[in-house]
Amino acid sequence: MEITEVRIFPKEGLNNKLRAYATITIDSAFVVRNIKVIEGKSGLFVAMPSRKMKDSCPKCNHKNEVRSKFCNECGASILAKSAEVATPEAQHDMRQAEHKDIAHPISVQCREYIQKKVLDAYEAEKGKPKEV
Repeated sequence: MEITEVRIFPKEGLNNKLRAYATITIDSAFVVRNIKVIEGKSGLFVAMPSRKMKDSCPKCNHKNEVRSKFCNECGASILAKSAEVATPEAQHDMRQAEHKDIAHPISVQCREYIQKKVLDAYEAEKGKPKEV
């Protein structure tokens, strides 16, 4: 597998951890969009494209985002697991469960390869003079 193209779409904003979106092309044949470049506590990292998970309303079965308090369709209260009594680790796991990856590397080597290519392209994009 070879990443044949990386496109970077920088995002502006000083207080935003999201620095850019990236699109990669693999073997000039397969495209993955919405890879995120994020500023973390120990530097930049790459997050794979994901989508928000949904839960059904117990009253009307309408799909609502995980951790919603009320149904968007019927307005009924949705009883969620109580975050107030959960340990910090359990709260972190609950937040992680809100999103599921759409595409992701299977091996550590593949993840490192994608991250290196995307972050190298991001650094190159940052170094370019801005067009006016």
